[in-house]
Amino acid sequence: MELEVWLNAGLGGLFGLLIGSFLNVVIYRLPKMMEHQWAAELAAMSVSSDETNQQQYPAPELAKFNLMVPRSRCPACGHEVQWYENIPVLSYLFLRGRCSSCKVRISVRYPLVEIATGALFFFCIQRWGFTPTGVAWCGFSAALVALAFIDWDTTLLPDDITLPLLWAGLLASALQWTNVPLNASVIGAAAGYLSLWLVYWGFKLATGKEGMGYGDFKLFAALGAWFGWQALVPIILMSSVIGAIVGIGMKIFSSLREGGYVPFGPFLVGAGFTAMVFGPNAILDTVLRLFGF
Repeated sequence: MELEVWLNAGLGGLFGLLIGSFLNVVIYRLPKMMEHQWAAELAAMSVSSDETNQQQYPAPELAKFNLMVPRSRCPACGHEVQWYENIPVLSYLFLRGRCSSCKVRISVRYPLVEIATGALFFFCIQRWGFTPTGVAWCGFSAALVALAFIDWDTTLLPDDITLPLLWAGLLASALQWTNVPLNASVIGAAAGYLSLWLVYWGFKLATGKEGMGYGDFKLFAALGAWFGWQALVPIILMSSVIGAIVGIGMKIFSSLREGGYVPFGPFLVGAGFTAMVFGPNAILDTVLRLFGF
C-alpha cells in the first residue's frame, strides 16, 4: 500500500512537471493578452461617430495571441520551439540552457517553475492521494505558482486566475474536499477581501498613495475561501514578515525597482503554501517565535 502511495505521488509529480511547462506559457502570455485587450478597449473608446476621430484613432489590428497561438519562439532569433525542445526540465538540460538555433541563454526560471510545480503536485498526491481533495490542492498550487510569478514580473494579479481560485475554494468547501466548513469558507472569502480593502483605503486617505492593488484583495479572499477565516491572521502575518525581510534585503543590495515597491502577491502566495503544507496554526506559532513570544 505504501508503494502505491509513492507511485501515485510520482505520477502526480510527473503531471506537475507538464503543468509547470504550461504555467510558463501562462506567466509570460496572460499579462500580454491583458495588454492587448486593454489596447483594443482603449481604441474602441477613443473612436467616436465623428469621421475625423475615426481616422485619428484607428482600432489597432492585433495578431491573434493567446495561450495556444502563436507557437513558442526564441525571443532573440524567432526560432520555433519544437516539441522535443519543450520536454520539462530534460530539454533544458539537453540544450544546456541555450536556444538550439542562436545559442542565446534560456532563463533558468523555466525549469525551476516546472520543478516547483512538480514538487507541489507530488506533495499533494502523496498527502491526499488521487482523490478530489488531492486534485483540488494541485489546482490550488498551480494557480498560486502562476500568480506569484506574474505579480513579481508585472505587479498584476489577473482576475482570470484569482476569481476562479476563489470560487474553487468555496466549491471545494461545499463538496467537503477540504476540512473547512462552508460557513468558515464564505466568511473567510468576505473577510479576506474586506480587510485588505479597508487597509488600502486607510493608507490612501492617510498618505494619498496606493499601497496595494485590488488583485491582492481577491487573492487574500481566495486564501480565506480555501483555509477559512481563522487562517487569515496567520497568513497575513507570515506574508508581512516575509515581505518585510525581502524588501529590506532588496533595499540593502539596491535591487528595489523604480519607485521602491515590492509586489505583495508573492508573499501572500508563500504564506498560502506554508498554510497548505504545515497548517495555519504552524504559521502563527512560527511568527510568534520570531518575535520572541
